[in-house]
Amino acid sequence: MADSDLGERVGRRARGGGGAARRAERTAVRMEFTRYITRNIPDLEILNAEALEIIEANAETVLAEIGVNFVDNPAALERWREAGAEIEGERVRIPRGLARQLCATAPREFTQAARNPERNVVIGGRNLVLAPVYGPPFVRDSANGRRYATITDFRNFVKLGQMSKWLHHSGGTVCEPTDVAVNKRHLDMLHAHMTLSDKPYMGSVTEPSRAADSVEMSKILFGDAFVDENTVMTSLININSPLTFDSTMMGALEIYAAANQACIISPFIVGGAMAPVSVAGTLTQVLAEVLAGVAYSQLVRPGAPVIFGAFVTSIDMNSGAPTFGTPEASQITLGAGQLARRLGLPYRSAGGFTGSKLPDAQAAYESANTLNTGLMAGVNFMLHACGWLEGGLVSSYEKFVMDADQLGALHKLAAGIDMSENGQAMGAIREVGPGGHYLGCAHTQANFKDAFWRTNLLDYRPFETWEEQGAPDTMALAEKRVAKLLGDYQPPPLDPGVAEALSDYVARKKAAVPDAFL
Repeated sequence: MADSDLGERVGRRARGGGGAARRAERTAVRMEFTRYITRNIPDLEILNAEALEIIEANAETVLAEIGVNFVDNPAALERWREAGAEIEGERVRIPRGLARQLCATAPREFTQAARNPERNVVIGGRNLVLAPVYGPPFVRDSANGRRYATITDFRNFVKLGQMSKWLHHSGGTVCEPTDVAVNKRHLDMLHAHMTLSDKPYMGSVTEPSRAADSVEMSKILFGDAFVDENTVMTSLININSPLTFDSTMMGALEIYAAANQACIISPFIVGGAMAPVSVAGTLTQVLAEVLAGVAYSQLVRPGAPVIFGAFVTSIDMNSGAPTFGTPEASQITLGAGQLARRLGLPYRSAGGFTGSKLPDAQAAYESANTLNTGLMAGVNFMLHACGWLEGGLVSSYEKFVMDADQLGALHKLAAGIDMSENGQAMGAIREVGPGGHYLGCAHTQANFKDAFWRTNLLDYRPFETWEEQGAPDTMALAEKRVAKLLGDYQPPPLDPGVAEALSDYVARKKAAVPDAFL
Protein backbone atom coordinates (compact mmCIF):
# COMPACT_ATOMS: atom_id res chain seq x y z
CA MET A 1 0.00 0.00 0.00
CA ALA A 2 1.38 3.42 -0.93
CA ASP A 3 2.54 5.73 1.86
CA SER A 4 0.11 8.42 0.67
CA ASP A 5 -2.79 5.97 0.98
CA LEU A 6 -1.68 5.09 4.50
CA GLY A 7 -1.39 8.74 5.47
CA GLU A 8 -4.85 9.50 4.11
CA ARG A 9 -6.31 6.61 6.08
CA VAL A 10 -4.64 7.74 9.30
CA GLY A 11 -5.91 11.27 8.70
CA ARG A 12 -9.47 10.08 8.25
CA ARG A 13 -9.27 8.10 11.47
CA ALA A 14 -7.98 11.09 13.41
CA ARG A 15 -10.70 13.37 12.06
CA GLY A 16 -13.57 10.87 12.36
CA GLY A 17 -13.04 9.63 15.90
CA GLY A 18 -15.50 7.50 17.85
CA GLY A 19 -16.35 3.83 17.87
CA ALA A 20 -18.47 4.01 14.69
CA ALA A 21 -15.56 5.37 12.69
CA ARG A 22 -13.21 2.71 14.04
CA ARG A 23 -15.72 -0.06 13.24
CA ALA A 24 -16.17 1.30 9.72
CA GLU A 25 -12.42 1.28 9.21
CA ARG A 26 -12.12 -2.30 10.44
CA THR A 27 -14.75 -3.49 7.97
CA ALA A 28 -13.53 -1.45 4.97
CA VAL A 29 -11.86 -3.24 2.05
CA ARG A 30 -8.10 -3.09 2.54
CA MET A 31 -5.69 -4.06 -0.24
CA GLU A 32 -2.63 -5.40 1.55
CA PHE A 33 0.45 -6.58 -0.31
CA THR A 34 3.87 -7.66 0.88
CA ARG A 35 7.24 -7.38 -0.77
CA TYR A 36 8.89 -10.54 -2.05
CA ILE A 37 10.79 -12.48 0.60
CA THR A 38 14.46 -11.76 1.26
CA ARG A 39 15.85 -14.60 3.35
CA ASN A 40 17.68 -13.85 6.57
CA ILE A 41 18.12 -17.56 7.29
CA PRO A 42 20.74 -19.95 5.88
CA ASP A 43 20.07 -22.43 3.09
CA LEU A 44 20.04 -26.11 4.01
CA GLU A 45 22.92 -27.79 2.17
CA ILE A 46 22.43 -31.54 1.93
CA LEU A 47 25.36 -32.41 -0.36
CA ASN A 48 29.02 -32.07 0.57
CA ALA A 49 31.65 -30.72 -1.83
CA GLU A 50 32.69 -34.15 -3.05
CA ALA A 51 29.12 -35.14 -3.88
CA LEU A 52 28.55 -31.92 -5.80
CA GLU A 53 31.71 -32.42 -7.83
CA ILE A 54 30.70 -35.99 -8.69
CA ILE A 55 27.26 -34.91 -9.89
CA GLU A 56 28.71 -32.06 -11.94
CA ALA A 57 31.27 -34.37 -13.56
CA ASN A 58 28.58 -36.96 -14.32
CA ALA A 59 26.37 -34.30 -15.91
CA GLU A 60 29.23 -33.27 -18.19
CA THR A 61 29.64 -36.93 -19.16
CA VAL A 62 25.95 -37.15 -20.02
CA LEU A 63 26.20 -34.11 -22.30
CA ALA A 64 29.45 -35.15 -23.97
CA GLU A 65 28.89 -38.91 -24.39
CA ILE A 66 25.12 -39.50 -24.35
CA GLY A 67 23.93 -36.10 -25.55
CA VAL A 68 20.51 -34.49 -25.75
CA ASN A 69 17.94 -34.38 -28.55
CA PHE A 70 16.71 -31.13 -30.11
CA VAL A 71 13.79 -32.44 -32.16
CA ASP A 72 12.17 -30.84 -35.23
CA ASN A 73 14.42 -27.80 -34.87
CA PRO A 74 17.08 -27.48 -37.60
CA ALA A 75 17.91 -23.92 -36.53
CA ALA A 76 18.78 -25.12 -33.03
CA LEU A 77 21.03 -27.85 -34.44
CA GLU A 78 22.82 -25.25 -36.56
CA ARG A 79 23.33 -22.98 -33.55
CA TRP A 80 24.85 -25.86 -31.63
CA ARG A 81 27.08 -26.85 -34.57
CA GLU A 82 28.44 -23.32 -34.82
CA ALA A 83 29.07 -23.31 -31.05
CA GLY A 84 31.23 -26.43 -31.31
CA ALA A 85 28.85 -29.27 -30.45
CA GLU A 86 28.82 -32.60 -32.30
CA ILE A 87 25.59 -33.14 -34.24
CA GLU A 88 24.34 -36.58 -35.27
CA GLY A 89 20.81 -36.46 -36.64
CA GLU A 90 18.88 -34.66 -33.90
CA ARG A 91 21.34 -35.69 -31.18
CA VAL A 92 23.55 -32.93 -29.80
CA ARG A 93 26.70 -33.91 -27.91
CA ILE A 94 28.19 -30.98 -26.04
CA PRO A 95 31.93 -31.05 -25.26
CA ARG A 96 32.88 -30.93 -21.61
CA GLY A 97 32.82 -27.41 -20.25
CA LEU A 98 31.07 -25.82 -23.26
CA ALA A 99 27.58 -25.67 -21.76
CA ARG A 100 28.89 -24.25 -18.49
CA GLN A 101 30.93 -21.68 -20.39
CA LEU A 102 27.83 -20.58 -22.32
CA CYS A 103 25.78 -20.39 -19.13
CA ALA A 104 28.21 -17.84 -17.69
CA THR A 105 26.54 -14.98 -19.60
CA ALA A 106 23.15 -15.53 -17.89
CA PRO A 107 22.49 -13.02 -15.08
CA ARG A 108 22.68 -14.13 -11.45
CA GLU A 109 19.52 -12.15 -10.71
CA PHE A 110 17.12 -9.90 -12.59
CA THR A 111 14.13 -7.65 -11.97
CA GLN A 112 10.75 -8.53 -13.45
CA ALA A 113 8.73 -5.35 -13.81
CA ALA A 114 5.04 -5.22 -12.95
CA ARG A 115 2.67 -2.59 -14.34
CA ASN A 116 2.51 -1.28 -10.77
CA PRO A 117 6.20 -0.60 -9.98
CA GLU A 118 5.53 -1.28 -6.28
CA ARG A 119 4.95 -4.92 -7.29
CA ASN A 120 8.27 -5.37 -9.14
CA VAL A 121 10.14 -8.50 -8.06
CA VAL A 122 13.85 -9.29 -7.99
CA ILE A 123 14.45 -12.94 -8.89
CA GLY A 124 17.71 -14.44 -7.64
CA GLY A 125 20.12 -13.82 -4.81
CA ARG A 126 18.54 -14.29 -1.36
CA ASN A 127 15.04 -13.56 -2.66
CA LEU A 128 11.94 -15.77 -2.91
CA VAL A 129 9.05 -14.83 -5.23
CA LEU A 130 5.78 -16.74 -4.73
CA ALA A 131 3.45 -17.49 -7.67
CA PRO A 132 0.21 -19.50 -7.81
CA VAL A 133 -0.71 -22.88 -9.32
CA TYR A 134 -0.06 -23.37 -13.04
CA GLY A 135 -1.68 -25.60 -15.64
CA PRO A 136 -4.64 -27.63 -14.27
CA PRO A 137 -7.50 -28.38 -16.70
CA PHE A 138 -9.94 -28.88 -13.81
CA VAL A 139 -11.12 -26.74 -10.92
CA ARG A 140 -12.80 -27.66 -7.65
CA ASP A 141 -14.85 -25.78 -5.10
CA SER A 142 -17.00 -27.04 -2.27
CA ALA A 143 -20.26 -25.93 -3.89
CA ASN A 144 -19.77 -27.36 -7.39
CA GLY A 145 -17.17 -30.09 -6.95
CA ARG A 146 -14.66 -31.05 -9.65
CA ARG A 147 -15.30 -29.78 -13.16
CA TYR A 148 -13.54 -28.51 -16.27
CA ALA A 149 -12.17 -25.00 -15.82
CA THR A 150 -13.69 -22.02 -17.63
CA ILE A 151 -12.47 -18.52 -18.38
CA THR A 152 -14.67 -17.31 -15.52
CA ASP A 153 -12.73 -19.60 -13.18
CA PHE A 154 -9.48 -18.30 -14.63
CA ARG A 155 -10.49 -14.70 -13.94
CA ASN A 156 -11.59 -15.62 -10.43
CA PHE A 157 -8.19 -17.12 -9.66
CA VAL A 158 -6.43 -14.02 -11.01
CA LYS A 159 -8.63 -11.93 -8.71
CA LEU A 160 -7.82 -14.17 -5.74
CA GLY A 161 -4.13 -13.78 -6.53
CA GLN A 162 -4.47 -10.02 -6.72
CA MET A 163 -6.25 -9.98 -3.35
CA SER A 164 -3.81 -12.40 -1.65
CA LYS A 165 -1.45 -10.52 0.62
CA TRP A 166 1.45 -12.98 0.52
CA LEU A 167 1.54 -13.74 -3.23
CA HIS A 168 4.01 -11.65 -5.19
CA HIS A 169 3.21 -12.83 -8.72
CA SER A 170 0.01 -13.32 -10.73
CA GLY A 171 1.41 -16.45 -12.42
CA GLY A 172 0.41 -17.85 -15.78
CA THR A 173 -2.08 -20.61 -16.59
CA VAL A 174 -3.74 -20.62 -13.16
CA CYS A 175 -6.21 -23.05 -14.73
CA GLU A 176 -6.85 -24.09 -18.34
CA PRO A 177 -10.06 -22.37 -19.59
CA THR A 178 -11.50 -25.21 -21.64
CA ASP A 179 -14.48 -23.18 -22.86
CA VAL A 180 -12.18 -21.04 -25.01
CA ALA A 181 -10.57 -22.36 -28.20
CA VAL A 182 -7.05 -23.73 -27.68
CA ASN A 183 -5.57 -21.41 -30.29
CA LYS A 184 -7.17 -18.33 -28.68
CA ARG A 185 -7.29 -18.91 -24.94
CA HIS A 186 -3.79 -17.51 -24.38
CA LEU A 187 -5.15 -14.11 -25.44
CA ASP A 188 -7.93 -14.17 -22.86
CA MET A 189 -5.58 -15.46 -20.15
CA LEU A 190 -3.00 -12.75 -20.74
CA HIS A 191 -5.73 -10.13 -20.93
CA ALA A 192 -7.01 -11.26 -17.52
CA HIS A 193 -3.56 -11.02 -15.91
CA MET A 194 -2.91 -7.62 -17.46
CA THR A 195 -6.24 -6.02 -16.53
CA LEU A 196 -7.38 -7.79 -13.34
CA SER A 197 -4.00 -7.71 -11.58
CA ASP A 198 -1.10 -5.30 -11.31
CA LYS A 199 1.37 -7.97 -10.20
CA PRO A 200 3.96 -9.55 -12.55
CA TYR A 201 2.72 -12.31 -14.85
CA MET A 202 3.86 -15.14 -17.14
CA GLY A 203 3.58 -15.46 -20.92
CA SER A 204 2.23 -18.25 -23.10
CA VAL A 205 4.52 -21.12 -24.15
CA THR A 206 2.14 -23.53 -25.91
CA GLU A 207 3.20 -22.40 -29.40
CA PRO A 208 5.87 -19.93 -30.58
CA SER A 209 3.29 -17.59 -32.15
CA ARG A 210 1.53 -17.39 -28.78
CA ALA A 211 4.80 -16.37 -27.17
CA ALA A 212 5.06 -13.65 -29.82
CA ASP A 213 1.51 -12.52 -28.98
CA SER A 214 2.57 -12.33 -25.32
CA VAL A 215 5.43 -10.01 -26.23
CA GLU A 216 3.15 -7.83 -28.39
CA MET A 217 0.49 -7.55 -25.69
CA SER A 218 3.17 -6.67 -23.14
CA LYS A 219 4.33 -3.88 -25.43
CA ILE A 220 0.78 -2.51 -25.49
CA LEU A 221 0.66 -2.64 -21.68
CA PHE A 222 4.15 -1.26 -20.93
CA GLY A 223 5.20 0.45 -24.17
CA ASP A 224 7.56 -0.84 -26.85
CA ALA A 225 10.68 0.84 -25.51
CA PHE A 226 10.08 -0.34 -21.95
CA VAL A 227 9.71 -3.99 -23.01
CA ASP A 228 12.80 -3.74 -25.21
CA GLU A 229 14.83 -2.58 -22.21
CA ASN A 230 13.20 -4.51 -19.32
CA THR A 231 12.06 -8.00 -18.38
CA VAL A 232 8.27 -8.00 -17.94
CA MET A 233 7.57 -11.76 -18.26
CA THR A 234 8.92 -14.92 -16.69
CA SER A 235 7.66 -17.97 -18.58
CA LEU A 236 7.87 -21.73 -18.04
CA ILE A 237 9.85 -23.82 -20.54
CA ASN A 238 9.56 -27.50 -19.65
CA ILE A 239 12.16 -29.98 -20.89
CA ASN A 240 10.67 -33.22 -22.18
CA SER A 241 12.66 -35.44 -19.85
CA PRO A 242 14.70 -37.49 -20.33
CA LEU A 243 17.11 -35.34 -22.34
CA THR A 244 14.69 -34.11 -25.04
CA PHE A 245 14.05 -30.52 -26.10
CA ASP A 246 10.93 -30.31 -28.26
CA SER A 247 10.37 -27.67 -30.91
CA THR A 248 7.27 -26.16 -29.27
CA MET A 249 8.98 -25.28 -26.01
CA MET A 250 12.26 -24.34 -27.69
CA GLY A 251 10.36 -22.16 -30.18
CA ALA A 252 8.78 -20.26 -27.29
CA LEU A 253 12.17 -20.00 -25.56
CA GLU A 254 13.68 -18.56 -28.74
CA ILE A 255 10.99 -15.85 -28.90
CA TYR A 256 11.40 -14.88 -25.25
CA ALA A 257 15.20 -15.02 -25.15
CA ALA A 258 15.45 -12.87 -28.28
CA ALA A 259 13.13 -10.33 -26.61
CA ASN A 260 15.16 -10.41 -23.35
CA GLN A 261 12.23 -11.95 -21.47
CA ALA A 262 12.94 -14.51 -18.76
CA CYS A 263 12.45 -18.27 -19.07
CA ILE A 264 12.41 -21.00 -16.45
CA ILE A 265 14.37 -23.90 -17.95
CA SER A 266 12.74 -26.73 -16.07
CA PRO A 267 13.14 -30.52 -16.42
CA PHE A 268 9.83 -32.27 -15.74
CA ILE A 269 10.97 -35.15 -13.57
CA VAL A 270 8.93 -38.04 -12.25
CA GLY A 271 11.55 -40.18 -10.54
CA GLY A 272 11.46 -43.80 -11.71
CA ALA A 273 9.66 -42.88 -14.94
CA MET A 274 11.48 -39.91 -16.48
CA ALA A 275 14.64 -40.07 -14.40
CA PRO A 276 16.50 -42.71 -12.37
CA VAL A 277 15.04 -43.87 -9.07
CA SER A 278 18.11 -42.66 -7.17
CA VAL A 279 18.55 -39.12 -5.89
CA ALA A 280 22.09 -38.71 -7.23
CA GLY A 281 21.11 -40.06 -10.65
CA THR A 282 18.13 -37.72 -10.87
CA LEU A 283 20.25 -34.73 -9.87
CA THR A 284 22.75 -35.65 -12.58
CA GLN A 285 20.03 -35.69 -15.24
CA VAL A 286 18.46 -32.46 -13.94
CA LEU A 287 21.78 -30.65 -14.09
CA ALA A 288 22.59 -31.97 -17.58
CA GLU A 289 19.20 -30.87 -18.92
CA VAL A 290 19.40 -27.44 -17.31
CA LEU A 291 22.94 -26.89 -18.55
CA ALA A 292 21.89 -27.67 -22.12
CA GLY A 293 18.72 -25.56 -21.94
CA VAL A 294 20.31 -22.51 -20.35
CA ALA A 295 23.28 -22.73 -22.71
CA TYR A 296 20.91 -22.79 -25.68
CA SER A 297 19.11 -19.67 -24.42
CA GLN A 298 22.47 -17.91 -24.35
CA LEU A 299 23.18 -19.01 -27.92
CA VAL A 300 19.95 -17.25 -28.89
CA ARG A 301 20.85 -14.11 -26.92
CA PRO A 302 23.80 -13.84 -24.53
CA GLY A 303 22.63 -12.29 -21.27
CA ALA A 304 18.99 -13.37 -21.65
CA PRO A 305 17.55 -13.92 -18.14
CA VAL A 306 16.92 -17.55 -17.21
CA ILE A 307 16.05 -19.58 -14.13
CA PHE A 308 17.39 -23.04 -13.21
CA GLY A 309 14.20 -25.09 -12.85
CA ALA A 310 13.59 -28.39 -11.10
CA PHE A 311 10.09 -29.83 -10.96
CA VAL A 312 10.63 -33.14 -9.22
CA THR A 313 8.37 -35.80 -7.83
CA SER A 314 8.63 -39.52 -7.24
CA ILE A 315 6.33 -42.30 -8.35
CA ASP A 316 4.23 -44.85 -6.51
CA MET A 317 5.66 -48.16 -7.70
CA ASN A 318 2.34 -49.94 -7.14
CA SER A 319 -0.01 -47.61 -9.05
CA GLY A 320 2.37 -45.58 -11.21
CA ALA A 321 0.85 -42.36 -9.87
CA PRO A 322 3.11 -39.41 -8.96
CA THR A 323 3.66 -38.79 -5.26
CA PHE A 324 4.35 -35.50 -3.51
CA GLY A 325 5.86 -34.29 -0.26
CA THR A 326 8.18 -37.30 -0.11
CA PRO A 327 11.64 -37.26 1.47
CA GLU A 328 13.33 -38.17 -1.83
CA ALA A 329 11.74 -35.20 -3.60
CA SER A 330 12.91 -32.97 -0.74
CA GLN A 331 16.45 -34.30 -1.10
CA ILE A 332 16.44 -33.55 -4.83
CA THR A 333 14.99 -30.06 -4.27
CA LEU A 334 17.66 -29.28 -1.69
CA GLY A 335 20.49 -30.71 -3.82
CA ALA A 336 19.37 -28.92 -6.97
CA GLY A 337 19.43 -25.65 -5.04
CA GLN A 338 23.10 -26.18 -4.29
CA LEU A 339 23.83 -26.96 -7.95
CA ALA A 340 21.96 -23.83 -9.07
CA ARG A 341 23.94 -21.63 -6.70
CA ARG A 342 27.23 -23.13 -7.90
CA LEU A 343 26.15 -22.41 -11.46
CA GLY A 344 25.27 -18.83 -10.49
CA LEU A 345 21.64 -18.96 -11.59
CA PRO A 346 18.29 -18.15 -9.94
CA TYR A 347 16.48 -21.30 -8.85
CA ARG A 348 12.87 -22.42 -9.34
CA SER A 349 11.41 -25.38 -7.49
CA ALA A 350 8.93 -26.55 -4.82
CA GLY A 351 5.34 -25.40 -4.27
CA GLY A 352 2.18 -26.45 -2.45
CA PHE A 353 2.24 -29.93 -4.01
CA THR A 354 -0.12 -32.75 -3.13
CA GLY A 355 -1.60 -35.83 -4.72
CA SER A 356 -4.74 -35.55 -2.59
CA LYS A 357 -8.13 -35.22 -4.26
CA LEU A 358 -9.41 -32.82 -1.61
CA PRO A 359 -7.94 -30.02 0.55
CA ASP A 360 -7.67 -32.49 3.45
CA ALA A 361 -5.03 -33.68 5.92
CA GLN A 362 -3.02 -35.41 3.18
CA ALA A 363 -3.00 -32.18 1.18
CA ALA A 364 -1.89 -30.21 4.24
CA TYR A 365 0.96 -32.58 5.15
CA GLU A 366 2.31 -32.86 1.61
CA SER A 367 1.98 -29.16 0.84
CA ALA A 368 3.65 -28.15 4.10
CA ASN A 369 6.55 -30.50 3.36
CA THR A 370 7.14 -29.08 -0.10
CA LEU A 371 6.63 -25.42 0.84
CA ASN A 372 9.07 -25.59 3.73
CA THR A 373 11.59 -27.57 1.70
CA GLY A 374 11.48 -24.86 -0.95
CA LEU A 375 12.21 -22.18 1.61
CA MET A 376 15.15 -24.12 3.04
CA ALA A 377 16.48 -25.05 -0.44
CA GLY A 378 17.05 -21.43 -1.43
CA VAL A 379 14.34 -21.36 -4.10
CA ASN A 380 14.08 -17.95 -5.80
CA PHE A 381 10.88 -18.46 -7.82
CA MET A 382 8.22 -20.79 -6.44
CA LEU A 383 5.52 -21.67 -8.93
CA HIS A 384 2.47 -23.60 -7.63
CA ALA A 385 2.78 -21.91 -4.23
CA CYS A 386 -1.00 -22.07 -3.74
CA GLY A 387 -4.03 -23.81 -5.20
CA TRP A 388 -2.51 -27.09 -6.44
CA LEU A 389 -4.58 -30.25 -5.94
CA GLU A 390 -4.73 -33.81 -7.30
CA GLY A 391 -1.19 -33.95 -8.65
CA GLY A 392 -1.62 -30.74 -10.62
CA LEU A 393 -4.85 -31.74 -12.38
CA VAL A 394 -7.01 -29.42 -10.28
CA SER A 395 -6.94 -25.79 -9.20
CA SER A 396 -8.85 -25.62 -5.93
CA TYR A 397 -10.54 -22.44 -4.76
CA GLU A 398 -10.44 -23.46 -1.10
CA LYS A 399 -6.88 -24.74 -1.21
CA PHE A 400 -5.80 -21.55 -2.96
CA VAL A 401 -6.74 -19.47 0.07
CA MET A 402 -5.51 -22.11 2.55
CA ASP A 403 -2.08 -22.18 0.92
CA ALA A 404 -1.98 -18.41 0.42
CA ASP A 405 -2.59 -17.96 4.15
CA GLN A 406 0.27 -20.30 5.01
CA LEU A 407 2.65 -18.38 2.77
CA GLY A 408 2.59 -15.72 5.47
CA ALA A 409 4.31 -18.19 7.78
CA LEU A 410 7.10 -18.57 5.20
CA HIS A 411 7.59 -14.80 5.22
CA LYS A 412 7.89 -14.80 9.01
CA LEU A 413 10.28 -17.76 9.16
CA ALA A 414 12.47 -16.35 6.39
CA ALA A 415 12.88 -13.06 8.27
CA GLY A 416 15.08 -14.75 10.84
CA ILE A 417 15.42 -13.80 14.50
CA ASP A 418 15.41 -10.14 15.52
CA MET A 419 18.55 -9.53 17.58
CA SER A 420 18.09 -5.79 17.94
CA GLU A 421 17.73 -4.21 21.38
CA ASN A 422 13.97 -4.47 21.00
CA GLY A 423 14.25 -8.13 19.98
CA GLN A 424 16.40 -8.99 22.97
CA ALA A 425 13.60 -7.69 25.24
CA MET A 426 15.83 -7.21 28.28
CA GLY A 427 13.70 -4.28 29.43
CA ALA A 428 10.64 -6.52 29.50
CA ILE A 429 12.45 -9.22 31.47
CA ARG A 430 13.57 -6.60 34.03
CA GLU A 431 10.10 -5.04 34.24
CA VAL A 432 8.25 -8.31 34.87
CA GLY A 433 10.81 -10.11 37.03
CA PRO A 434 10.15 -13.43 38.78
CA GLY A 435 6.56 -14.66 39.00
CA GLY A 436 4.92 -11.95 36.90
CA HIS A 437 3.41 -12.03 33.43
CA TYR A 438 4.16 -10.16 30.25
CA LEU A 439 0.65 -9.34 29.02
CA GLY A 440 0.61 -5.79 30.36
CA CYS A 441 4.29 -4.84 30.22
CA ALA A 442 5.46 -1.95 28.06
CA HIS A 443 7.35 -4.18 25.60
CA THR A 444 4.28 -6.34 24.92
CA GLN A 445 2.07 -3.28 24.49
CA ALA A 446 4.53 -1.80 22.00
CA ASN A 447 4.98 -4.99 19.96
CA PHE A 448 1.83 -7.12 20.23
CA LYS A 449 0.41 -6.15 16.83
CA ASP A 450 3.43 -7.45 14.92
CA ALA A 451 5.05 -9.88 17.34
CA PHE A 452 3.49 -13.04 15.90
CA TRP A 453 2.35 -14.09 12.45
CA ARG A 454 -1.45 -14.17 12.41
CA THR A 455 -3.61 -16.27 10.15
CA ASN A 456 -6.47 -14.79 8.15
CA LEU A 457 -8.15 -18.17 7.91
CA LEU A 458 -7.57 -20.71 10.68
CA ASP A 459 -9.77 -20.88 13.78
CA TYR A 460 -8.28 -20.40 17.28
CA ARG A 461 -11.48 -19.58 19.14
CA PRO A 462 -12.51 -21.49 22.29
CA PHE A 463 -14.57 -24.62 21.68
CA GLU A 464 -17.81 -23.08 22.97
CA THR A 465 -17.54 -20.06 20.68
CA TRP A 466 -16.58 -22.22 17.71
CA GLU A 467 -19.54 -24.54 18.34
CA GLU A 468 -21.96 -21.65 18.71
CA GLN A 469 -20.78 -20.30 15.33
CA GLY A 470 -21.70 -23.56 13.57
CA ALA A 471 -18.54 -25.62 14.24
CA PRO A 472 -16.98 -24.84 10.84
CA ASP A 473 -14.09 -26.95 9.60
CA THR A 474 -11.21 -25.49 7.57
CA MET A 475 -12.98 -26.15 4.27
CA ALA A 476 -15.97 -24.09 5.44
CA LEU A 477 -13.70 -21.29 6.61
CA ALA A 478 -11.86 -21.35 3.27
CA GLU A 479 -15.13 -21.27 1.31
CA LYS A 480 -16.13 -18.17 3.26
CA ARG A 481 -12.71 -16.61 2.68
CA VAL A 482 -12.96 -17.17 -1.09
CA ALA A 483 -16.37 -15.47 -1.16
CA LYS A 484 -15.06 -12.51 0.84
CA LEU A 485 -12.00 -11.98 -1.34
CA LEU A 486 -13.97 -12.18 -4.57
CA GLY A 487 -16.65 -9.93 -3.11
CA ASP A 488 -14.09 -7.36 -1.97
CA TYR A 489 -12.08 -7.46 -5.21
CA GLN A 490 -11.47 -4.14 -6.91
CA PRO A 491 -9.62 -3.96 -10.24
CA PRO A 492 -6.36 -2.01 -10.11
CA PRO A 493 -6.40 1.23 -12.11
CA LEU A 494 -5.41 0.95 -15.78
CA ASP A 495 -5.11 3.73 -18.33
CA PRO A 496 -8.32 3.64 -20.44
CA GLY A 497 -6.36 3.96 -23.67
CA VAL A 498 -4.18 0.98 -22.79
CA ALA A 499 -7.22 -1.05 -21.72
CA GLU A 500 -8.95 -0.29 -25.03
CA ALA A 501 -5.84 -1.17 -27.04
CA LEU A 502 -5.49 -4.52 -25.26
CA SER A 503 -9.15 -5.39 -25.82
CA ASP A 504 -8.86 -4.40 -29.48
CA TYR A 505 -5.74 -6.55 -29.97
CA VAL A 506 -7.43 -9.59 -28.43
CA ALA A 507 -10.58 -9.09 -30.50
CA ARG A 508 -8.65 -8.71 -33.77
CA LYS A 509 -6.42 -11.73 -33.16
CA LYS A 510 -9.37 -13.93 -32.22
CA ALA A 511 -11.40 -12.82 -35.23
CA ALA A 512 -8.53 -13.51 -37.65
CA VAL A 513 -8.60 -17.32 -37.34
CA PRO A 514 -11.29 -19.97 -36.79
CA ASP A 515 -11.58 -21.73 -33.44
CA ALA A 516 -9.46 -24.83 -32.93
CA PHE A 517 -9.89 -27.11 -29.91
CA LEU A 518 -6.93 -29.40 -30.63
